Amino acid sequence: MAEYEVVHVAIAPPPVVEEELVNKVAAIVAKNLYETRLRLAGKIPKIIANCADMQMAESTARSLRELGLVVVVCADSELRKFSQIYRAHTLKFDEQAVMFWDRSGQARRMEPSDVFLIVSGRMQICMETEVTTTVKKLNVAATLMLGGIPIAKKVKEKTTNRSFRTESFVRLYGRTSPEHVVELLQHDFDYSFLGAEMVSSYAANFSTTVKKIRDALPEAIFDDRLVEPFGADMRSAIPQDDIEMNCKLIYWCHQAMSIRGSSV
Repeated sequence: MAEYEVVHVAIAPPPVVEEELVNKVAAIVAKNLYETRLRLAGKIPKIIANCADMQMAESTARSLRELGLVVVVCADSELRKFSQIYRAHTLKFDEQAVMFWDRSGQARRMEPSDVFLIVSGRMQICMETEVTTTVKKLNVAATLMLGGIPIAKKVKEKTTNRSFRTESFVRLYGRTSPEHVVELLQHDFDYSFLGAEMVSSYAANFSTTVKKIRDALPEAIFDDRLVEPFGADMRSAIPQDDIEMNCKLIYWCHQAMSIRGSSV
């Protein structure tokens, strides 16, 4: 028996959410008007329907496309599969490409024709720090030997402290798949390549770097909808675990629009 897998139908929210559109979409995906309106609103692509198989998902997608919506279909495993991320630590521009190096010194060359999409955004990173403290506990054996006189002993205990940090990022995607990604993180990058343009602010250096990358890769679509919060779509930053799915949905929506001969 074949293993069951949910197939998702996702949409890029339209510029204007009209009541007639809400009614038609709700009828197609069998959801109430309130939930349908929420999924059509905002700027981030959202899953509008979950189907039992690919045939049902494609049928739903065709009906939604007939309403003028940008629609993508993907299996759950495909959506949740983590991309192979090459995390760049520094870069260099030449006349025909951008050269990246990671912390190990491995190089990655990206020419303008290689990059389909540049996604800029912010994510919430969870950082765990192990802390060792010394506490006093009752030494039961020694206490019994001394006839009940409480004797304490020092014991080292390890605890894990969690903290959260908002991290700006930029990702470069190729033209055929969202699986291979070049990523830059604001607080994990060497900005010395900026030379005299380098300042003391991480945010300013990151912004300058993103601008220079865009200038060097003019053929790529630039999408920064994950930078700012958009009401119900997201908080001040998306949790790191959700970034992968959001970026993939954005990538696939841009691909769908490119096939139609337009841009999002």
